Amino acid sequence: MSQQPAIKPKKPRKYALFVLLGALVLGTGIAQDELEREGYFEVRSASTEIVDGVYALDARTQLVLSSEALAALESGVTLTIELQLQVIRSRRFMIDDVEAELAIGFELEYSPVSQRYIVRSLNSGEQDSFATLYSALNSLGRVQGLPIIDEAVLSPDSTYRVRLRAMLNTERYPAALRVLFFWRGQWQLQSEWFEWLLER
Repeated sequence: MSQQPAIKPKKPRKYALFVLLGALVLGTGIAQDELEREGYFEVRSASTEIVDGVYALDARTQLVLSSEALAALESGVTLTIELQLQVIRSRRFMIDDVEAELAIGFELEYSPVSQRYIVRSLNSGEQDSFATLYSALNSLGRVQGLPIIDEAVLSPDSTYRVRLRAMLNTERYPAALRVLFFWRGQWQLQSEWFEWLLER
């Protein structure tokens, strides 16, 4: 699946918001393996290499949905999962400078008609479907050969590092729901930053 810088997602449909609010307030009890779980996101590995003068990213993340996120997904709510990347220039006597930022966004939804999970790139619009949630999340967690920054724009005398994290992005929902998410830990799905030196 091709990947480009993230674009602003469309506003969610009103019916999906009502479904999501119902899932949050009432709870459906649907969860992976039918067990209550908090869920977690983790960047397992990440690296960069130069391909035709451009740094390309390879990364592996593990994405485990919480009970509430899975309940919302299987109730018809589309989830937005985002990979955030920063290229940082190290400076000896000043605060380090963020040279570039990139957001790679995906939508994950469940189709009850086909009983398949759909992964759609917010960058390119391309989509794939999967028979299981595990295979959909596994696909989401694999990044290969993603261009992140041109070598020519980096200073030859500077040292750079890159960091990456994965998160469940709830910014697309109205403010009232975002406040509700803030107080419900199962929606705070965000990995720690995974950081490495950009080899020159």
